[in-house]
Amino acid sequence: MAASTHTVTNQVPPLVGYDVFATDRALTEAVGRHIAPEILPEAQRELGALGLSAGSVQAQLWGAQANENPPGLHTHDRYGHRVDEVEFHPAWHRLLGHAVSAGLTDAWGRPAGHVRRAAGFLVWTQAEAGHGCPLSMTHAAVPALRTDPALAGEWEPLLTSHVYEEGLRPPSQKAGVLFGMGMTEKQGGTDVRSNTTRAEPLAGDGEYLLTGHKWFCSAPMSDGFLVLAQAPGGLSCFLVPRVLPDGARNAFAIQRLKDKLGNRSNASAEVEFDGTWARLVGEEGRGVRTIIEMVAATRLDCVVGSSALMRQAVAQAIHHTAYRSAFGGLLIEKPLMRNVLADLALESEAATTLALRLAAAYDADTDAERAFLRIAVPTAKYWVTKRCSAVVGEALECLGGNGYVEESGMPRLLREAPLNSIWEGSGNVQALDVLRALQREPQALNAFLLEVGKARGADHRLDAAIKDLLTELADLDAVEARARRLVERMALVLQGSLLLRWAPPEVADAFCASRLGGDWGSAFGTLPHSLDLASIVERARAQDR
Repeated sequence: MAASTHTVTNQVPPLVGYDVFATDRALTEAVGRHIAPEILPEAQRELGALGLSAGSVQAQLWGAQANENPPGLHTHDRYGHRVDEVEFHPAWHRLLGHAVSAGLTDAWGRPAGHVRRAAGFLVWTQAEAGHGCPLSMTHAAVPALRTDPALAGEWEPLLTSHVYEEGLRPPSQKAGVLFGMGMTEKQGGTDVRSNTTRAEPLAGDGEYLLTGHKWFCSAPMSDGFLVLAQAPGGLSCFLVPRVLPDGARNAFAIQRLKDKLGNRSNASAEVEFDGTWARLVGEEGRGVRTIIEMVAATRLDCVVGSSALMRQAVAQAIHHTAYRSAFGGLLIEKPLMRNVLADLALESEAATTLALRLAAAYDADTDAERAFLRIAVPTAKYWVTKRCSAVVGEALECLGGNGYVEESGMPRLLREAPLNSIWEGSGNVQALDVLRALQREPQALNAFLLEVGKARGADHRLDAAIKDLLTELADLDAVEARARRLVERMALVLQGSLLLRWAPPEVADAFCASRLGGDWGSAFGTLPHSLDLASIVERARAQDR
């Protein structure tokens, strides 16, 4: 045995064995704010149980295993027959099973369902983010299918089930199913109207055969997919099952899996359709309008997912600095590190508060809230997802060299961080979508301004920012070139309004001083030193047990 050369000290214990939900004060307060008192205790119990699971040794192990053992494609069996199956590590199935049983695909039919699901999605994503993709698409498929009551009646109970069953079988033989989506193609990308996949009608009502390809098809082992294809009446939406009612495999050739920057646990595939049986969803020629509600719901999940990544990164950074000593004291007590941590915590809390406000608007389901969502979802998706990479990168740096090592978990967070900014439309797409709403849907802008105006008079910096925003909105000439600047301001004003109404004074004051008042540098850790930074950091700390 080698002799011991020194005693190891000053290493940080892992952040494990804690309640991810209960220790997130911004999240718990948002849940209490947006869920009615008669439902709240049940929701808190559910989320508390999920939070304990997410912070457990077991869930963290599953997350590591699912990413260290990415899925593998099997195109043929030993006899040369096409099987087109993707094999996942058992940890992937355990993560999915736990998520489905916790109701993370069930929001549309239960009281406060969207807030409960969004809070759960934010909590469980912190265990592992990749499997959130099929969860999100399964949840988001419901409003698109509701355009066809017969299809919704057949599929919705399975989509919202709390039972996860892996493997390809006829849906009638399963207690729950997952859905994917295929819109983008090689030649078009985001420009889905340039899709070339063809849909030829059959004699059966609403039945078609598809021929073409999809450049990105996520979670290819799902039970069904919503896809776009060119029918005789124009671009249309179709439901493509992996297994046909008689048990035969549908024509669904998986050509290869994408080798991605992050999101390694999840399979993203290129697929070919060649005589693939499908059912029309909605009307011919109205494919974009049919699938747009699915897109909107998954965009909200991009906001929630990015909020989760930021929250986990900030929790890890604060935990590390609370144990790590340097230069005569704990890092968390050093004024400059405290400034960095407080700055990161502000970004995280603002994202969480905004994400849950959007989920609450889905639950309210009024004309005013739907108008608000029309402009607030792409605004939030643009800004929150872009802030994610910056926050995670800075949080990683708080751990120093330890954060750059895979065992810390921070590199996995950093690789995952850019995804939500790209998925369901990159930054320019979101900014242009906001412009369309501004120019074509005045009720959406009115709803947005009414929401922002609820905090008017509470802080002079917010009032000034609203005034500047109104000036920007009054001049929409040549607006496309400055769309990002405009949408950024809209997002910050909205976050500032929400924090002023609901966050502690020290949080709202710091946000308004920096993000709205301009007393801020170009990097994290440049907040005004006179602010109550210690309270902000302590509020964001995930206490280990």
